[in-house]
Amino acid sequence: MKLRSVSSALPSRQVSNSDITELIRKHSTGHFTDDLERLLRKVGSFLRYTGSNIRYWLGPGERPIGLLRSAADSALERAELCADQIDVLIYTGIGRGFIEPGGAYHAAHAIGLHRAHCFDIIDACMSWTRAVQVADALFRSGTFRTAMIVNAEFNMQPGGPVAPQLFRLEGMGELESTLPAYTLGEAATATVLTAEDSPPWQFRFSSRPDLAPLCNVTLNGYEGYCDPSDKLARNGTGVFTSFGSEMHQAGRKEVQAVLRELDPPLDEVAVLVTHASSKREWQTQADHAGLGQVIHHVSDRIGNVVSASVPAALESAISAGRLRPGQRAVGWVGSAGMSFGAFTFVL
Repeated sequence: MKLRSVSSALPSRQVSNSDITELIRKHSTGHFTDDLERLLRKVGSFLRYTGSNIRYWLGPGERPIGLLRSAADSALERAELCADQIDVLIYTGIGRGFIEPGGAYHAAHAIGLHRAHCFDIIDACMSWTRAVQVADALFRSGTFRTAMIVNAEFNMQPGGPVAPQLFRLEGMGELESTLPAYTLGEAATATVLTAEDSPPWQFRFSSRPDLAPLCNVTLNGYEGYCDPSDKLARNGTGVFTSFGSEMHQAGRKEVQAVLRELDPPLDEVAVLVTHASSKREWQTQADHAGLGQVIHHVSDRIGNVVSASVPAALESAISAGRLRPGQRAVGWVGSAGMSFGAFTFVL
């Protein structure tokens, strides 16, 4: 399998850390029962500690489908393919407008993939990586020759799972389940893969379903589909709830273990791309694994863009000349679920 191209599209509204604290001030004034200024200092300190700096959200008149179409058109142009040459479209990630049908069908229509097979893969921030593994398996079976993977992670729109609910706080204790929301950015990405002779991709995954309550966006009636947990819907049904500190603490051994299982040749790795949950955390993990010098961060420049994190980082690394044809890349992800994954390929 060959990575023919990867492209990302960011919305226009630039949001700084100070913008985040001002939004919390705006929505929490009159509701917060503790020291609001202390809360804002704590949020600002957290954002600086993680390495968060800038993220981008939709501006006036911008729509997720428009940015997804832009990313897809760019990916097709870079791959030197036309839309009708794509055999299968896989829509991934959390951001979506539909439970039925799969978002892939609406995306395919917008892109002009009139005859492509369509389906979705939902696996939180691991979604893109899982989709690439599925595409690889489909190519190996001889079912398809070309695939496009797209996502549209636009989760900050008013009335969605984050805003304005998680900016309207009543007590300091709510930060335990809301802090990760303040790192989020928005982005669309498109990746084109083809079934070609090339060094094989390698994937390794592990799962910890016992940690599933740590990060969720629930639906009405979710209680009937899971065992009870006091962490589920802590911020309300349909609202993003994430215990980020616990996730990183639990995931440290897991991400190291899955990378050791992958066992990439470290001296051949030109670039390491990771999930964009925390620049500081992933740099620490990369240093521990002996890959700290080749990690390519995007979280400080575009925020945590959920399942778009890895493809956005790949595009950035390629554009910056950090990853060139014939060089080896490693991807490394920890995700809600919880799941952990590592993969390697040669561009």
